[in-house]
Amino acid sequence: MTVTTPADFHPLAASVQPVFDTVLARSPHEPEFHQAVHEVLHSIAPVLEQHPEYVDGGILERLVEPERQIMFRVPWVDDSGKLQVNRGYRIQFSSVLGPYKGGLRFHPSVNLSIIKFLGFEQIFKNALTGQGIGGGKGGSDFDPHGRSDAEVMRFCQSFMNELYRHLGEHTDVPAGDIGVGGREIGYLFGQYRKVTNRHESGMFTGKGTGWGGAEVRTEATGYGAVFFAQEMLAVHGDSLAGKRVGISGSGNVAIYAIQKATQLGATAVTASDSSGYVVDDAGIDLDLLRQLKEVERARIVEYAKRRPSARFVEGGSVWEVPVDIAVPSATQNEVSLADAEALIAGGVRAVSEGANMPCVPEAVEAFQKAGVLFAPGKAANAGGVATSALEMSQNASRQRWTFADSENKLREIMADIHGAAFDAAERHGVPGDYVAGANIAGFERVAAAMLAQGVI
Repeated sequence: MTVTTPADFHPLAASVQPVFDTVLARSPHEPEFHQAVHEVLHSIAPVLEQHPEYVDGGILERLVEPERQIMFRVPWVDDSGKLQVNRGYRIQFSSVLGPYKGGLRFHPSVNLSIIKFLGFEQIFKNALTGQGIGGGKGGSDFDPHGRSDAEVMRFCQSFMNELYRHLGEHTDVPAGDIGVGGREIGYLFGQYRKVTNRHESGMFTGKGTGWGGAEVRTEATGYGAVFFAQEMLAVHGDSLAGKRVGISGSGNVAIYAIQKATQLGATAVTASDSSGYVVDDAGIDLDLLRQLKEVERARIVEYAKRRPSARFVEGGSVWEVPVDIAVPSATQNEVSLADAEALIAGGVRAVSEGANMPCVPEAVEAFQKAGVLFAPGKAANAGGVATSALEMSQNASRQRWTFADSENKLREIMADIHGAAFDAAERHGVPGDYVAGANIAGFERVAAAMLAQGVI
């Protein structure tokens, strides 16, 4: 994973540079947060020229400062009887459009910078969905990998014993993220129900479909990233049919991006984890991948051992493999400039970010200069949170929609997000720049609401 520094960034317009300087001074040693803020500020400078009321109202100064930052210890006891202590976070960034909404990430890499970058991104991502949800994010440096179900349960219960007081269907609605799947969500929701004495289904999304969860929520982020790629290609008279698709990761997002790409006529040829990657020119066997990752929780090398058409590459970069479409679905800053150059040399046509900010700024610039269609995560992977909002609606009305109905709604939302980003880029003189378009479209919705609601 590459780490960027302010020295790597392009100069900002004079109208936004002071805001970024304040972020650097107030939040030092938070490179991921700096990167996320810089990208947005770089994009929205032209909007401020057209809307001086946003400058007068201090919109940016307020927007880059979370409404609330919660950090707490999480003590728990492992199976050997030893006390363990982790750190928990919840960053409630903006509630101007609705209750805070964003996932929980359990991973050793989690720190304040990562949670703040994710929460900041979530503001604009959620605004793009048009679903009336604010931006937040949380998590812990706890690593569920290799832990027993009992250990994960004890950790989740301790985590929720503190966090519950800050949550609620009208206040803050978490979901899953890296390291937080159906098992963890079940334990977290169960403890919330226990300590609050309320079965408040709408306060957590990504639940099991048998107890308040929505169809397609599990698949939504991966499906949405592929739907967005499909929309970008369609604008240029192209489609996914017959394309080779490279996908990183082997978790929830990657698995369902593989599934949807295959259903739309493409051949997904890669998957990866921290140990390396596999290439399967016959197309990734989704049933085998799910068995290994969701049931056995095994390493990706096992896929190649059981699949004659596949080969495993230890270490290295999955982006060395020539593909037409790339869907980075692992983690932030996984695609370096060298990776981008390898993809471009291999003939990549479009990149749709399934993870949050998986491409470093230099990689994004290289893709755009090469004419590669590039979809930033805040637009391309918004399908997950959009479907979470649909789950909240179903919980509020005590209804359940079918898988087909939910998928159709997701497809429509992703088409709307594409349209909003595409149109915003056109209006501001950067046609085809989905990064600028997504940032501008999301910012305009948030800024107008902030101005209307006063200085709070």
